[in-house]
Amino acid sequence: MSGSDHSSPSPERPYRPELQGLRAVAALLVVVYHVWLGRVSGGVDVFFLISGFLVTGQLVRATARGRLDLRALWSRMAKRLLPAAFVVLGVTLVAAAVLLPENRWPQTVREVIASALFVENWQLASDSTDYYAQHDQASVVQHFWSLSIQGQFYLLWPLLVLAVTLLRRSLFRVLLGVFVVSLGFSVWLTAVDQPLAYFHTATRIWEFAFGGLLALVVSRVDLAGPFRTVLGWVGLLGLLVCGMVLDVGAGFPGYLALWPTTCAAAVIVAGATGSRFGADRLLASEPLRYLGDLSYALYLWHWPVLVGWLVLRGRGEVGLLGGVAVIGASFVLAAATHLLVEEPVRRSRWRARTLTAALLVPLLAAAAVLQPVGPREVVAAHLPATDFAALDGQHCEKPVPVEELDVCYGPAEGTPAKRVVLVGDSHVQQYLAAFAPIAQRRNWQLISMLKGACPFSTRSEKNTGDQSCVRWNDSAANEIIKLRPDFVFTLATRDVQVGLTEVTPQGFVERWRQLDAEQIPVVAVRDNPRYGFSVLDCVQVHGPVPRCGAPRADLLAPVPPYAYLDVPANVSFLDFSDHLCTEDQCPPVIGDLLVNFDDNHVSATYLRSLSDVVEEALVGVTDA
Repeated sequence: MSGSDHSSPSPERPYRPELQGLRAVAALLVVVYHVWLGRVSGGVDVFFLISGFLVTGQLVRATARGRLDLRALWSRMAKRLLPAAFVVLGVTLVAAAVLLPENRWPQTVREVIASALFVENWQLASDSTDYYAQHDQASVVQHFWSLSIQGQFYLLWPLLVLAVTLLRRSLFRVLLGVFVVSLGFSVWLTAVDQPLAYFHTATRIWEFAFGGLLALVVSRVDLAGPFRTVLGWVGLLGLLVCGMVLDVGAGFPGYLALWPTTCAAAVIVAGATGSRFGADRLLASEPLRYLGDLSYALYLWHWPVLVGWLVLRGRGEVGLLGGVAVIGASFVLAAATHLLVEEPVRRSRWRARTLTAALLVPLLAAAAVLQPVGPREVVAAHLPATDFAALDGQHCEKPVPVEELDVCYGPAEGTPAKRVVLVGDSHVQQYLAAFAPIAQRRNWQLISMLKGACPFSTRSEKNTGDQSCVRWNDSAANEIIKLRPDFVFTLATRDVQVGLTEVTPQGFVERWRQLDAEQIPVVAVRDNPRYGFSVLDCVQVHGPVPRCGAPRADLLAPVPPYAYLDVPANVSFLDFSDHLCTEDQCPPVIGDLLVNFDDNHVSATYLRSLSDVVEEALVGVTDA
């Protein structure tokens, strides 16, 4: 899925018009990348840097005048941030009640409240959200994570500057220290736990500090006109290609975020060149300055409009015409919000406390009305929003001193008859639902080594260059060799999608060969179909109709890809496609059970019903 950035307003209008144009460009990149590519473009980092630049400059000027009024400052910030945000949250909440399946209401309410309180980034981190997940399954307000960090910055940054001033310390040195510590933490956490790093406030603070440092020194930078012209274009073009060049899905924020922030810094340092060939001439043009005024509202609207469109259309991708419609509707809503909400409130004499109460109270009341409602029963098996497998009563520990690897041992009575390792990603984990009854009947000990988006391979198959996945699998392979289980259960293929994209990666085969050298048997299962939409949502909206599944011939080739490969003798293959699909169709419901609970995972309820089938297949390929 995808990533997120946004343009948030500064507490005062930029005193340099090219900054409005820079905001506009960043916002346009965010919207276009989200709608068509499902990727981030570095825009959020640009907005954080610009905010750090503007707010730090404002605070320094205020302290120099001896008039740093925090109450007035926060009041202006509230009048800038809250009205548009709360209007979008309120409309989104109502639209979600009308358009979204009821199983998604609790999540939506929870995140609307978190967004209103400016803690959405921590809510998403707590939920272990994958920001690059399928758009039509994503929270309609998860893009508020960056606004939450922005709000936390607006609250704490003035206190930092005030403390530095009162203690008579060097603001430059303090901000430089914040920059170094936060950037170092961002690089470390991105390598260790990228999804958490993406939402963590501390991994982004350096971007505000970078802007603050820039505010302190930019007036002292004196470049010749031609150099400034070149610098401005280099920065702008570098920002434009950022999302196309960088693997933002696996590497942000970390050191990769230095690219967009440095590009934005180059544009700011270039400043007003006075040249008719300068990038600032374009950025300071009236159209881009107007788009800069709309950029905050545009960011707020585009994501719920996009998710709503996909839900209505029952798709996982928007398409060209749909993308144009989403962007067009977002622009119209942004313009209306700017004209009817932002500008009138900014000019009003409303106090921030009164304004906040007037906006927040009805929003929370509406959320409370929807909160008790849960998913309705759509099939005989009443499924929760997530019906995923886990080992009951499992004991998890880290038996090896290697980062990240968790080995989970399931229960067994006395000496287990067999020890079975399940290794890979969530598509292996889902089979725990089928294995658990088998293990109980046969006194097997199930040992799981599972990492989301990280199938058992010698490379990172999902996110290219994700070294944490490679290290995990290296550690898992070493631990399997130490344990010497009776057999290892893992994936044989991946990417069973429309277009017959299923493949057995070479990295899978290399891992099998590694275990073959140790005479450890491998049972590899053919992957289940992946859809471009949530099957559960589709069934709740439309019922168990064919459109909520897919023709089998569009997903599965008659012969699986591993049949054409030279695989080691220790590998046996299982294929349960005939139990997930009929001869012609892969339906959403078989019997009275929902097959998939999202776009690519088989429900635990359904796999549990296949336990006898899985057991018979295992007996056929092992000496069980």
